[in-house]
Amino acid sequence: MNDPTRPDWDALLSNFNRHLNMKIVEWSDGAATVTLDIDDRMRNRVGAVHGGVIATLIDATAGYAGNFCPHPGRRRISATISMTTSFLAPSKGGRITARATVRGGGRTIYVAAVEVTDEDGTLIAIGEASYRRAKGSETLEGVPIS
Repeated sequence: MNDPTRPDWDALLSNFNRHLNMKIVEWSDGAATVTLDIDDRMRNRVGAVHGGVIATLIDATAGYAGNFCPHPGRRRISATISMTTSFLAPSKGGRITARATVRGGGRTIYVAAVEVTDEDGTLIAIGEASYRRAKGSETLEGVPIS
């Protein structure tokens, strides 16, 4: 989705997430939605989406949910402290979507919950992760992008 009214969110993806071709499609304070188009490199030996790909999507989406910054030229960053993932159903691919919501925390530490669905709306995984915000990222003002 290239919405001309939104900032260039894709420029804020990490190099790894950009390499996987993740797309932030919705982002606000405390919530994020990220999509990923699956290709053959992302499948396991039985043809389903590899669990590591899904876990990476969960980690990224939960991280973005707690790091929204509405100020152009600035950003917020954090590091993962812990993460749990439960795989509920296999997905053969297409586009998968992760939706994350911040569930609690404070200025420095936050926890986000994530649901991952496939194109049919099947819930394929859930996850929860805790993060520590970097210095300067504790508020919506964030830090300058360098």
